Amino acid sequence: MSAPGEAPAAVRLVKNVLSGDDEAFAELVRKHKGKVFGIVAKFVRNNADLDDICQEIFLKVYKNLKYFRGDAPLEHWVSKIAVNTCYDFLRKRRKMAEVPLEDVAFALSNPPTEDMSGSDAWNFLQRALSHLLPEERMVITLLNLEEKSVREVSALTGWSEAKVKVRAFRARQALKRILDDSYGKRST
Repeated sequence: MSAPGEAPAAVRLVKNVLSGDDEAFAELVRKHKGKVFGIVAKFVRNNADLDDICQEIFLKVYKNLKYFRGDAPLEHWVSKIAVNTCYDFLRKRRKMAEVPLEDVAFALSNPPTEDMSGSDAWNFLQRALSHLLPEERMVITLLNLEEKSVREVSALTGWSEAKVKVRAFRARQALKRILDDSYGKRST
């Protein structure tokens, strides 16, 4: 804990950035880059998209830093911006028909097998997830891949805990249908 009257390191860092200290912002980016890249990597497959989204996140952090109140850790605040930016990306991608037909055909005709390598299984999962609605993919990724609690997902997304649970249930059903379809097409 910090001494009375002494601002925590994160709050001091934020104040320094807001006062125009470019090195302070570079330090903020260094401290949170790993976490941000980890979050974004769960949602995108393309390295160019990964870099672009991470840049967009840090731009949003910079532009909105004046709204950081310091009542929660800076890492949580940055993570929330990262999750929301990824959600926006998924929604935009969904509208642009992200998945080419050949990827859909490949994913549905090549379901995971017991002898599949870890990277092949991960690619299959990513293809299956890409067929979910953005909010379904978001909740599955945060709950199951990031292993966040319902409360943490609620805090990151701004959804109520009940909404997180409902979306998780629906997302699992949708993912199950996708996986069932892929196994069904393989066995026929």
